[in-house]
Amino acid sequence: MSRPKIVILGAGYGGIMTAVRLQKQTNANEAEIILVNKHNYHYQTTWLHEPAAGTMHHDRTRIMINDVVDENKVNFVQDTVVEIKREEQKVILENGELDYDYLVIALGFEPETFGIKGLKENAFSIRNIDSVRKIREHIEYQFASYNNDKEKKKERLTLIVGGAGFTGIEFIGELADRVPKLCNEFDIDRSNVRIINVEAMPTLLPGFDPELVEYAKNILERKGVEFKLGTMIKECTEEGVILSKDDQVEEIKSNTVVWTGGVRGNSIVENSGFEAMRGRVKVNKDLRAPGYDNVFVVGDCALIINEENDRPYPPTAQIAIQEAYTCATNLLRLIRGNEELASFKPDIKGTVASLGEGEAIGTVGNKKLYGSTASAMKKIIDNRYLFLLGGPGLVLKKGKLKLF
Repeated sequence: MSRPKIVILGAGYGGIMTAVRLQKQTNANEAEIILVNKHNYHYQTTWLHEPAAGTMHHDRTRIMINDVVDENKVNFVQDTVVEIKREEQKVILENGELDYDYLVIALGFEPETFGIKGLKENAFSIRNIDSVRKIREHIEYQFASYNNDKEKKKERLTLIVGGAGFTGIEFIGELADRVPKLCNEFDIDRSNVRIINVEAMPTLLPGFDPELVEYAKNILERKGVEFKLGTMIKECTEEGVILSKDDQVEEIKSNTVVWTGGVRGNSIVENSGFEAMRGRVKVNKDLRAPGYDNVFVVGDCALIINEENDRPYPPTAQIAIQEAYTCATNLLRLIRGNEELASFKPDIKGTVASLGEGEAIGTVGNKKLYGSTASAMKKIIDNRYLFLLGGPGLVLKKGKLKLF
């Protein structure tokens, strides 16, 4: 009797943790497990704002898949997913195809531009390691060029970040720390540099505790960040952005626009015929796609409604990791003939947002955290994930061990 074949698409938080949980819990020859990923490494998306600003080397965020996946239990295939053929139970790759008995879709996110004209063509996005290297190198080039231009161009030193959610605020915090060092390196007066955050909502970090939000805003403003809240980006051009607020239109010239204002699930999901909203499948309680008893969806491609407020849970790393645990449990039950599957219920242990070196805000349970205490908690959370993924060795190799 052939072993059931489990194919996992994507090695982000949800995908790689599903693979690691399965390899720990499956018996020898109980299942054939295949992990497919475009790169031979997993990267920590929640750290990408740091190398984007240049405050961390991008290799710190990169974890080689073979360092955490047991090749005796999981077959890693480095390839790019093109299409999922649902009825044929096949996955089309750039360099071949795979059939499956059970499928886990963990293909991650794409930037959501909400139809804003020119954004896709003219703005950077914090998406993967290559994208953040490009942002860092671009910003450094703008600073290096400023004093070498015959006519000093303000737009070289005007940095615009669209969106004041988690990624945007964490990136701004790192950027505000990096700018003084860039100014010192390239002989530029700090007063010539503008860091502008544009957010359509009337507040930054929507949904966060108002006291914590006020603390974050004050910290970042002291670091020289300008906030334009309740302001929409109407258009992003080669020369900057056109903003709109209360029927007033403003143009700001900038060579650097970074968009962090939204994400959507991978377009492969809807292009393959799954019913999806912005690339996200509204999964059943057991994380299976409606109508497909052998297809699980986790991470950014899964849409889960919070029944308390009838709104989707945000696609965070914390939730993706928890989904992976439930997904692996249910796959094991299915291959062992137990059709009573576990329901997924997020257990939000806390939320912490970094504001740069030594500064953060957050909540753990009912407790509010500020400053260095919150910053230390953020690092503990990061280290905990590394421990779950690869044990103490991975924490020592990649962890943030200096808490204060």
